[in-house]
Amino acid sequence: MAGRMRQKGEAMPRIIAASDLTERSAAVLPRALSVAAETGGSVVFVHVAPDNVPEARVADLRRRMEETALQTSGGDAAEIVMLRGRPELVLPDLVETEAADLLILGLHRVRPVLDLLRLTTMERIVLRADIPVLVAHLPAGQGYRRVLGCVDFAPACAAALVAAGRIAPEAEFHAIHALQLPLRDKFAPGGIEDSRAMTQAQVLRSAFLGAAGLPPTLHLPEIIPGGVHPVLSFRIDELEPDLITIGTHSGRDPSVLGNYARDLMRDPPADVLVAKPPRPAPTSAQPQAAAPNA
Repeated sequence: MAGRMRQKGEAMPRIIAASDLTERSAAVLPRALSVAAETGGSVVFVHVAPDNVPEARVADLRRRMEETALQTSGGDAAEIVMLRGRPELVLPDLVETEAADLLILGLHRVRPVLDLLRLTTMERIVLRADIPVLVAHLPAGQGYRRVLGCVDFAPACAAALVAAGRIAPEAEFHAIHALQLPLRDKFAPGGIEDSRAMTQAQVLRSAFLGAAGLPPTLHLPEIIPGGVHPVLSFRIDELEPDLITIGTHSGRDPSVLGNYARDLMRDPPADVLVAKPPRPAPTSAQPQAAAPNA
């Protein structure tokens, strides 16, 4: 079923590896094949061509995909699919059609002015796709070994760690929460550790750790006072993770991408796995009204 990462040991039927066939996407197919080897899944290698590209050019692009797949795997390890249209529309549609569990993308094309004014194509795909998205750019010579979860204790952050646990079952998992303190708590009589904000964060952490499917090797998430960017940047430099996880957003609006998630995807210090919160459980069907008498 689309939107669900399967439990450890279950086959992952579809991993979609979407490439723009540039150096920015060089790690996409190797990483997809590495994840497939870890999970027993299969890979769909995808390129999206604009609608106005001539058929001859599309045929040439497909040959390039076939050569890339052959050089990467030495065989028919990936199904090749050519699509036309806008990537932010056709890739989420493919996710639904294939009932995929993971979508892998490369780095986005930097456009300094436009990136300030609007969402990138990658960000639009993340918001439209109903499954975790992995931004891959590190060499995929081995599986992930050290994972850092950037958490605000929201369901989306838990979903990202759960998804990472599926694709990196042998990894060591850490998590960190940057606690932004109100002024009154910075000068609390008992210090920051006894402040109201710290107490609330610890309560949220306890609830967070009750989320189903979190990796068993997850260390107790750290709560570090400070701004999000400096706290997480310091921990990333110190830990040197090869995979970072984050939720798309912490608020109630799933159409809005969190600022730090956006920044990580635009300039990732490691591979980044982004996930939405789990879908709400379906409610029981309402009883149907009786048909009127004839």
